[in-house]
Amino acid sequence: MCDGFFARMEDLGQAVTYGEVRLKTGFSQIPPAQVSLETRFSRRVSLKMPVVSAAMDTVTESGMAIAIAQLGGIGVIHRNLSPEEQRNEARRVKYHLSGMISSPITVTEAMTFNEINVMRKERNFPFHSFPVLDAGGKLVGIITQNDFDFCGDLSQTTSQVMTRDLITAGSETTVDEAYAIMQNAKKKVLPLVDAEGHLAGMYLYSDLKRIKSGTSSGFSLDAQARLQVAAAVGTGDDALRRVELLGSYVDVIVIDTAHGDSQAVFDTLREIKRNSDLDVVVGNVSEGSSAHRLVYAGADGIKVGQGPGSICTTRIIAGIGCPQVTAVYNVVHALEGTDVPVCADGGIEYSGDITIAIGAGAHTVMMGKLLAGTEEAPGEAEFHSGRWMKSYRGMGSLAAMKANLSSRQRYRQTDDAPGKLVPEGIEATVPHIGGLATIMYQYLGGLRAGMGYVGAATIQELREKADFYRISAVGMAESHPHGVQAVGDAPNYRFAE
Repeated sequence: MCDGFFARMEDLGQAVTYGEVRLKTGFSQIPPAQVSLETRFSRRVSLKMPVVSAAMDTVTESGMAIAIAQLGGIGVIHRNLSPEEQRNEARRVKYHLSGMISSPITVTEAMTFNEINVMRKERNFPFHSFPVLDAGGKLVGIITQNDFDFCGDLSQTTSQVMTRDLITAGSETTVDEAYAIMQNAKKKVLPLVDAEGHLAGMYLYSDLKRIKSGTSSGFSLDAQARLQVAAAVGTGDDALRRVELLGSYVDVIVIDTAHGDSQAVFDTLREIKRNSDLDVVVGNVSEGSSAHRLVYAGADGIKVGQGPGSICTTRIIAGIGCPQVTAVYNVVHALEGTDVPVCADGGIEYSGDITIAIGAGAHTVMMGKLLAGTEEAPGEAEFHSGRWMKSYRGMGSLAAMKANLSSRQRYRQTDDAPGKLVPEGIEATVPHIGGLATIMYQYLGGLRAGMGYVGAATIQELREKADFYRISAVGMAESHPHGVQAVGDAPNYRFAE
């Protein structure tokens, strides 16, 4: 329904962003609490809610990715890590919980507990249960948390301590069958073996109990009941190496560049699709023609936004870019009929902006600043000027570029000399706002309220029904509290902003 609005804007040669538009209200038959927030990030990756955490080194590592997946979204592990570190962060998300672990981490009979502890620390494993294999690769035992807790001599080998009398099941055992076996045997770990006795998988009782009780119904899960996670790559050989290492630990690869409509991106996209069956989301672009070319080359999702972020200076430094709401619409309009989802990346200041982005056609929004102050974001909170703050920086900031080649490559700069870098972002701090779940309740509550006002029961219906008013600066001032002296901040609005 917003086609007419944007056609009029185009006739006037104008483009709009979040602070310049408001959604029209409509007849509603559904309370906000009953709307569905289910959507897609890419062709094959569905989410329970439309929020993606940004691939920034002050926003998304495993802690954020785990937390947002448990709320129904997905996190994109940033690439200012070595390929091995990035793989380990993604693996931590995948192994945080699971139904059937298809490729369990194993140890050998000869390994000592000290060696296993070193491995756990180096690879950031949060678990303590390991199947034990003999020299021929067959399952001979298992060690669990209890063995670690009561091991008084770390020089002992697993063969001296492991449980040998195992309850196992066949490789085709279902979740329901495994749950029944583990309940009857009172076992918390169930290895799966093939006909020759080789390990074929493993179930954990804690995961099956969660699945059976329905407590994970709102989680973003893959087909094996593991948390979904994405990871960012750049272009060229480094990107291809990262994809190879990430392998089965991610659900989506995000080619994360400042200008997605470039030859290096197309070459990398085609190579990834040739060698992998993973979905690939590509960004960033702000023109419909750019998005159309990427989808034709094989992209499974498009990320929109060049310069709208709060710490991004691309538009000022380079003089390019399209205001974000128009950019989202332009891309969505160009991709009609392709079934390729669009993610609106950057510029979100308030929960109402999420509603506006989806009304313009986006399937998801990517958030950075609004998540950087949470407990789950990387880095420690520090006390400044009377309040707790956390660091937040653009991936195009001078500090990020100096620290990592990936940041330089994202902005197509590879010169290592600090004096020859041209930053397209800044460093900042944001208030420490506590746990992600609490603040996300407010963000999604605002979205639900907006959907209720529009009369949309689903994300797709909001995309179809939304229409806009263009508002003036005076209209925007009227939208905010005015003519009063604030005595305190609301949990979803800070008056000083």
